[in-house]
Amino acid sequence: MKILGTGSALPKMTLTNDMLTQYFDTSDAWISSRTGIKQRQVMSDEHLEDLAAKACQQALENAGLKASDLDFIICSNVLDEFISPNLACRVQGLINTDCPCIHVNGACAGFIFALSMAEAYLNSHMAKHILVVAAEMPSRMVDWTERGTAVLFGDGAGAVVVGEGSQLKAMRLSTKSAIDCLYQKQYINSTPFDTQEANKTSSLQMDGREVFKLAVSASMKDIKELLADCQLKQEDIKHYLLHQANTRILDSICLHLKEDKSKFHQNIQRTGNTSSASIPILLDELHREGKLQQGDYLILSAFGAGFSTGSCLLQW
Repeated sequence: MKILGTGSALPKMTLTNDMLTQYFDTSDAWISSRTGIKQRQVMSDEHLEDLAAKACQQALENAGLKASDLDFIICSNVLDEFISPNLACRVQGLINTDCPCIHVNGACAGFIFALSMAEAYLNSHMAKHILVVAAEMPSRMVDWTERGTAVLFGDGAGAVVVGEGSQLKAMRLSTKSAIDCLYQKQYINSTPFDTQEANKTSSLQMDGREVFKLAVSASMKDIKELLADCQLKQEDIKHYLLHQANTRILDSICLHLKEDKSKFHQNIQRTGNTSSASIPILLDELHREGKLQQGDYLILSAFGAGFSTGSCLLQW
């Protein structure tokens, strides 16, 4: 696999920490000291498919391709206005192509899982150009009277176009069933035969301490295994692009690896946690800023509900 182009899109509304004080008892100091977040972009009058389509168009333009050149679309998404048809189908119509599409819910690790699927399609010669897009609106998943989760999330979309190549050097995927630390249930219609207690729509439930432990240990394990798989050393890695969940998680992984903090890129201060969209948004920013040079080794690592993790090592 080779990344041919990148793109991203954020909602127009900026929600600062100070603005959150009208919804619950908090402060900029309380939020930034615990999360590293100063502001985030949240959806107001936008629709998620419009953000996703914008990111996809940017990625296609960056790759020098047209939507008609695509053979497949893989979309990573957790929450959407529609149950069916899925987000990928609606994005397909907006960018005006007719290739097959699929939706993946791998929580915050969904983008990496989608990349692994794209790699499989390319290796089997079933496709030459694949669009991988992650579009998320976690701001709609939280209870906006509960500061513990509401302060964490922002909305956005990131996309890449991939084709045949040798950029991907190794990949690690894992899932360890650990439901209670991070989950959200939804209401589903009952039947006359249903004997279970009715489920009411609930907001995201999170055990922050347990998520912290799982995220740090899983990402550390993946990074070390990727290096071993490729027979590389830490000093060979130029850039770490980790899921932007919390600066404390990112700093802890950096500290345990005894790495240079400048290698651990962050945009969470401006975007918050955008779930599976966080890595492709960050990747697009670094690419457009000219910070990724040919030959650089990158590690992408994500972790989320499930508990699922995905990591890969690329050479730019």
